Amino acid sequence: MSHGVRTLLRIGRNSANLARTVAFYRDALGFSVDAAPAAPPAWTRIPGLDATPSRCALLSLGAQQIALTEFPGAEPYPAGSTACDGWFQHCAIVVADIGATHDRVLRHGAQPVTRGGPQTLPPATGSVRAFKFRDPDGHPLELIQFPPGSGDPGWQSASTAGPALGIDHSAISVADVERSIRFYALLGLRVAARGVNRGARQQRLDALDNVEVDVVALQAAARTPHLELLGYRTPRGRAATPPPTAIAADRLVWRASGIDALLDAVSDAGYPNASASGRVDGTTVALLRDPDGHRLVLTG
Repeated sequence: MSHGVRTLLRIGRNSANLARTVAFYRDALGFSVDAAPAAPPAWTRIPGLDATPSRCALLSLGAQQIALTEFPGAEPYPAGSTACDGWFQHCAIVVADIGATHDRVLRHGAQPVTRGGPQTLPPATGSVRAFKFRDPDGHPLELIQFPPGSGDPGWQSASTAGPALGIDHSAISVADVERSIRFYALLGLRVAARGVNRGARQQRLDALDNVEVDVVALQAAARTPHLELLGYRTPRGRAATPPPTAIAADRLVWRASGIDALLDAVSDAGYPNASASGRVDGTTVALLRDPDGHRLVLTG
């Protein structure tokens, strides 16, 4: 394929208070601050797009990055949000000791989502230990600890002096799993694994009742970090597309080749095309919405 996404470069998040958010990711999770202030992300500089942040920061955890943009008057994260709502997108952080990291993030002000502390999921779903919580802006995150022989082999040998190893994936809630698979296939992603999660432990993890959720791992050329689709059969969530400057408007930033061809493929297939695209610093940059309104940035 001469065009398609190659690498998930970083996850973009908006903040109402950049200093507070940077401090949380640094102190609670061990992110290093690569640049603060940082240059505005390329998507904010697409010609004709009215989205100018007041300040920006670039953070890294191992080989993975998060870009933070501050919009002081941003629409807040929707009240009462759950994992099955259409705007849900979390960032999954790999840890070696989930108990210690769970205690650490709570000491630094994390808002718990999971009921009863870290949960060990059944063998059918990998026996992974996990805990979900929110940062000071309300963005969802997840701590995950892989048992020996599970997950990306790189996590088994990774080491760090901090509480976390890196970012394994970002998960998004979708209304129709097969539709989303078709959409992301147009961009060059392939299905790497899929299953159905249910039961009491999943319900405690999500803080939801009667959970039955399709989980589909999508990969580009690299295994990590990757994208996961969460298709909640039950319960069903709300649908909405927050504006690009809202706190809930996360972005997946992909390195891609043949961006114009990708946009044509998405348009020809009957999906919404880029909300904006143009040349930024001599490189084509596009901001797309997937079928559920999740935002993707493609950069050459």
